[in-house]
Amino acid sequence: MSSNAVTLVVPARFAGPPGTANGGWISGRLAALGGLAGPVQVTLRQPAPLEVALEVRVDDQGAASLGFGGALIAEAAAGTLTEVVDPVDHATAQAATADYDGWTGNPFPGCFVCGPDRPPPDGLGVFPGRLSGQPDTVATSWLPDASLAGADGTLPPHLVWAALDCTSGWSSDLAGRPKVLGRITAAVDAVPRIGEPCVVVGRHLRDDGRKSFTASTAYDSDGRVLGRAEALWIALRTGPTKSL
Repeated sequence: MSSNAVTLVVPARFAGPPGTANGGWISGRLAALGGLAGPVQVTLRQPAPLEVALEVRVDDQGAASLGFGGALIAEAAAGTLTEVVDPVDHATAQAATADYDGWTGNPFPGCFVCGPDRPPPDGLGVFPGRLSGQPDTVATSWLPDASLAGADGTLPPHLVWAALDCTSGWSSDLAGRPKVLGRITAAVDAVPRIGEPCVVVGRHLRDDGRKSFTASTAYDSDGRVLGRAEALWIALRTGPTKSL
């Protein structure tokens, strides 16, 4: 099976854990560089470093892999999705951010997506708080900034991946038991307009030892689905700076 190679550099702005790329951001970029239609599953083997040339290989079936220095970082292949998290209105999502666990207990405060040290417009401004009466569900408002637009003036789909990623993670106990993204399957149907008030909701599905399974859905200002995802999170053994 033949493959083509291209180079990808992750700018420092898009960090997740210190010195490495946000998992949803890098997963969405890898999925876009492949040629797969429908939901794409990305498995993260190790963190992706920032500001270096990463090698992306895409085979003739559209599956993609990401490598650095001979090591495999991530793989993208066709996936399936079954979960949809029900929406809440924008006012409810905005109010939920006040109860965001990450304000005081974020293991990665410099995360581009959900880090309290990265308020918008520098960061994505995704701060999911738990919904009253729904302890397994979180919600956040999201207002895409113009600095995130691509050359065509629209928001790239991998930023929807990023919003889905961190929102799903905070539906589990990230503050009490820090975790990193191990696998995410996502499908992006549309991207929001710059400045459009969006809602992202996440739900904790179950735990299995160090593994947490979550789901998330992003909605536009009219309540239409932008994208949805299901994710596997792995609890760190000793601290937030350890890799998988």
